[in-house]
Amino acid sequence: MLAKMELRQLRYFVAVAEEKNITRAAEKIFLSQPALSRQIKALEEEIGQLLLERSAHSFRLTPAGETFLPKARELLQQADRLSHSVRVVNPRERLRIGYAPSMAENLLPRALKKFMGAHPRFHVELCDLCSSELLERVENGKLDLVLTVQPDHRIRTLMWTPLIRSSWHLVVNREHPLAAQSKVSPAEVARERLLAFNRRDYPEYWEMIAGWLRKHRQNVQPAGEYDSLSSLTAAIVAGMGVAVILSRVARVFPKSLVLKGLSAEPKPQTIAVGYRKDRAREKSVVRFIKELRRAVNEKANA
Repeated sequence: MLAKMELRQLRYFVAVAEEKNITRAAEKIFLSQPALSRQIKALEEEIGQLLLERSAHSFRLTPAGETFLPKARELLQQADRLSHSVRVVNPRERLRIGYAPSMAENLLPRALKKFMGAHPRFHVELCDLCSSELLERVENGKLDLVLTVQPDHRIRTLMWTPLIRSSWHLVVNREHPLAAQSKVSPAEVARERLLAFNRRDYPEYWEMIAGWLRKHRQNVQPAGEYDSLSSLTAAIVAGMGVAVILSRVARVFPKSLVLKGLSAEPKPQTIAVGYRKDRAREKSVVRFIKELRRAVNEKANA
């Protein structure tokens, strides 16, 4: 169990248990509430026990959660002592990377593996955040790099390195009637139950989809909103609706889903890495961007 369990998940669980409120815990550890909920859920799935019993506006620890809490604290204390002793002997540099979950795909893991292999002295911290939080934290120096879609050039303190330009496709269940078509029109998309990433965490995503439909005189409200790529995927697999997704991201979808071309495709989007201008020449930033580019090239040539 401990081989897969992440220390950050233990820290998140302890923070929630101590604050007795997910919203306050999220603010304390500088994480969005949906991201925190995802991590707690992942921890529960890993240990095979429900730790929090949730209601509409509150939660309480389950008996398993009550038992697990002191053990989690003990493990974290041991990890902190070990980390401190190692840092004293062999100091490590830190690199903090933020990413939108829908963009992580396999690009980030591939780059991380290469980077850590070449630069083992670096300690990498990953933050799963929504787009607005990514921009805020890289701008104020709480993150070193962010991986996101459609870079915001209005923030003058930031620089952007484009990595991938990706087109859009409609994703449908293989048994869906639209699966037999080669192209799907905006009007046909608007008639379907359209699923999407939630507007609170991914506002630019929904603005793009809604703007594209309005351009073609179509109006639609999402039939379902999801806080992660995995939950959106599960809904489409279950036949709950369809979604317009970047083709690059959709490559990780299971074989039960198919990508359909759009007859009036939205403007392609750019996946880019952002960082502060005053840190553009730092070795850690330069080296990691190099590995991201290498991961893109390797994927393209695979």
